[in-house]
Amino acid sequence: MSTYVFSDVHGHRATLERVLERVSPGADDVVFCLGDMIDRGPDPIGVMRVTRSLPNVRVLKGNHEDLMLDALDHKDDVVSQANWAINGGMATLSVLEGALDDEAIELIGWVRNLPLSAHVEVAGRHYIMAHAGIRPGGQLPADGTWNDSTIDALLGEQTPDDLLWIRDEFWSVPTGLLDERGEGPIVVAGHTPTPYLVSMTNEFDRPVRNSDGIAQMVRVGACDATGGVADRWDIDSGAAGGAGFGQVTMIRLDDGEEFAEPIRDGE
Repeated sequence: MSTYVFSDVHGHRATLERVLERVSPGADDVVFCLGDMIDRGPDPIGVMRVTRSLPNVRVLKGNHEDLMLDALDHKDDVVSQANWAINGGMATLSVLEGALDDEAIELIGWVRNLPLSAHVEVAGRHYIMAHAGIRPGGQLPADGTWNDSTIDALLGEQTPDDLLWIRDEFWSVPTGLLDERGEGPIVVAGHTPTPYLVSMTNEFDRPVRNSDGIAQMVRVGACDATGGVADRWDIDSGAAGGAGFGQVTMIRLDDGEEFAEPIRDGE
């Protein structure tokens, strides 16, 4: 069994499908999607369909799904409509309006019930997942032991706004979850395209763009205080920016292998 994570596909179904062809997750594998399936790209409904159909998939709500639900629930609210529109929501709304009513209602209901965070233990390491990240400074376990209960307690302190939207306050400071031996949970998040991180930190494991100038995932925060282990992973490799800027990345937590496909023109 392997565990995979991806995020922020933003409507680029064809690119996601090319990544999935390479990964080919099986019935015993677990796949996490950290949200922002929709908006900006040409086929947001397709991304939702593909994601929902994956075996053992665990999907989190992203800020774009939250914007969509707010706009759909408050159709007469100018602010809700504008917030979704300026964040690329028209790409999703136009497709939703053309979808079969029953299917659209079912997809919206599915999204409405998605959780905001998750965690998993892989190869002896705990991973905390949220769309945007967590607010550092939460209560640490008194005895230093991380398990399902202590991670649940940490996540229970987080606000929905932080899990969906936090940016600078997360990426610019250590989480405090790793000790000097590098033991503790790593936080995996999306939401912030990796090139944006250059204004927040310089603690990258590699450049935020690959040799072709395309955004790529990075690990952040490795230092002496964390035993040389990066405590934050940003897997938003800029798909929202489209061809020439970003790609869709899926990472296998078991060994850290990455599977990435750049957005092509027209997809």
